[in-house]
Amino acid sequence: MTILLFFIYIKQDISLNVISNLKTNEKNLIKMSIGGFATQPSFKNPGYIPNNDGQAVIYPGMFGVVNNIKVGDNAFGWAGDHVEPGVSIDSENPNEHFALHYLVCTGNKAIVRSGEAKGEIGIVTGEHARNLIHFENKILDKICIGDQIDIITHGRGLKLLDFPNIEIKKIDPKLLKSLFLKIVKKRLIVGVAIELPIRIMGSGAELNSEYVDQDLMSGDRTLMKKLKIDQMKLGDLIAINHADHRWGRSYKKDYVSIAICIHGDSVMSGHGPGIMTIMTGKKNDLSWKINKKANIKNLLKIKI
Repeated sequence: MTILLFFIYIKQDISLNVISNLKTNEKNLIKMSIGGFATQPSFKNPGYIPNNDGQAVIYPGMFGVVNNIKVGDNAFGWAGDHVEPGVSIDSENPNEHFALHYLVCTGNKAIVRSGEAKGEIGIVTGEHARNLIHFENKILDKICIGDQIDIITHGRGLKLLDFPNIEIKKIDPKLLKSLFLKIVKKRLIVGVAIELPIRIMGSGAELNSEYVDQDLMSGDRTLMKKLKIDQMKLGDLIAINHADHRWGRSYKKDYVSIAICIHGDSVMSGHGPGIMTIMTGKKNDLSWKINKKANIKNLLKIKI
């Protein structure tokens, strides 16, 4: 009995080995302001989208200011396509557009610089075709299309000093520190809300993992329900087994990638909720454990 109790104690101790002093190169990172503008919703004429059954539908979705869908809400079930929670910002200048995409990190602070909401503070929750920012309801109602919103970029070049072979992408150091992390047998374990099989990953594989997200393919609704993927929430941390996202997005058996769900479901074939990569590495360095609380709404204490 004593031996059994000792074994149980050791198992519990390992599971609670939470990292309290994560070593990073944060002190060497650059903080830089970069400006974007609240975007107008956009449609291609005549506005129809072919769904998985070949029917033509018209749904709201990308760009603009979405008032009633937030980080922490369901990724599925909305009468929309690629719905982006909160405020979508961009610049029409191509170089500024790319600077926003390559420098902005999830968890960065956003500051409204013009309009009725001038001076109010928000937080970056992800990157889709635009950068996405969460504001509390009382602020969101004041934001107009065209308002300038600056982001204090911080996180580009972030590294884990004790895990040099794990690549970190597009997250603020404070978000990294807030993740559910632990070390077991010299491997970094990340708490995630859900695991996605790589066979369902679709649109976005052709893009580099520093720019824009990747959609999962949600057309098989029976499979979505069977794997409980239809319960995914915006802001969920996600693991994709056998996925190498160091440069592009490819299958590699001994790799795993960690991502965040940043936009809602799609009716288009080959599309679905979008995930933005934040971490990738070999499985002997990086692994995951399911934790249903692993959502950036909880991790960053985002208020509605």
